[in-house]
Amino acid sequence: MAPRVVVVEADGGSRGNPGPAGYGAVVRDSETGEVLAERSESLGTATNNVAEYQGLIAGLRAAAEVDAAEVDVRMDSKLVVEQMCGRWQIKHPGLRPLAAQAATLVGRFDAVRFTWIPREQNRHADALANAAMDAAAGRPTAPPASLGAPASASAPAGGASTGSDPATAPASWEPRPSFTATRLILVRHGETAYTEQGRYSGRGDVPLSERGRAQARATAARVAALAPSVAAVLSSPLSRCTATAAAIAGAIGDVPVRTEADLIECDFGQWEGRTFAEVRQQWPGEMDAWLASPRIAPPGGESFTQVAERVHRVVGALPKAYPGETVVVVSHVSPIKLALRDALAASDAFLHRLFLDAAGISVLDMWPDGGIAVRTVNDTAHLAAL
Repeated sequence: MAPRVVVVEADGGSRGNPGPAGYGAVVRDSETGEVLAERSESLGTATNNVAEYQGLIAGLRAAAEVDAAEVDVRMDSKLVVEQMCGRWQIKHPGLRPLAAQAATLVGRFDAVRFTWIPREQNRHADALANAAMDAAAGRPTAPPASLGAPASASAPAGGASTGSDPATAPASWEPRPSFTATRLILVRHGETAYTEQGRYSGRGDVPLSERGRAQARATAARVAALAPSVAAVLSSPLSRCTATAAAIAGAIGDVPVRTEADLIECDFGQWEGRTFAEVRQQWPGEMDAWLASPRIAPPGGESFTQVAERVHRVVGALPKAYPGETVVVVSHVSPIKLALRDALAASDAFLHRLFLDAAGISVLDMWPDGGIAVRTVNDTAHLAAL
């Protein structure tokens, strides 16, 4: 078996130098680019260079934790790269202990290579560092752990969290009675013209197409078969969802549709209405950064971390509001993916690997103690005849 080779991207900085400081580090598989670990931490008051070294140290530790044998370190700090390569002297006494600590970590690997890269190519680590600096300055931007924060992020003081977070709920193979669970039937809206054309469709109120209306009717019949009794139908306020929800509500006994602003699609900003190819051509750097981290937002838009926060508010409140009942939630690709990611305690890579069809149905059960069972993902059997 070939030795594992990883890439460590690290960055750090401060607001004022010295000032509120923090670092960020990302570990990637060298062949696939998959993110294996993230690290970020606020440092209180420190200098840029101290934060940069701390980011390097955190990245090397994370690389060791994933059993890397060789590491390619990439940083936009010329000083750290040159000093670690031995080409520049370490004159500042405050940096020498940090450099020695980094050198000790380097010695644990078969090989470590240092490369300077422009800041533009270090956006993921830079974003993590900036979030940590904001937190150090009293403006926290990172999501709570229950909203899908990377497992590698610093744990909150006092130990692991408990409660309704599926990642921390007690694990058990013991069968649970489904009648005590709140069942969520997650439905993506039917097709629109943008769906067919493969365009980013966020806050724009694009209506259902003729095919989309047919899909909504077929989905309504499927939901009625799955859940003869439904306590509530919740919907994004956009018409492609409310029309789908209305069809479902009519099929299950005219249950009132309640719109929830937090179920709206991600705001794609300047990418709205454009295809992936168009965005890739006009915003290549921004696209790479967005694909690399859920904390990065499209220009003028909203990050998946922000979407996750509002989706969690809605979904997390449903077991208490509707104990032991069934609730239909009609929303969009991003909110449903984020709900499923958190239900499965999956990594952020899940967001770009899961495909959700228009009018697809996913089902999950939620218990009061935080237990979750995902029963169905993207069921489209009811659309086969269309």
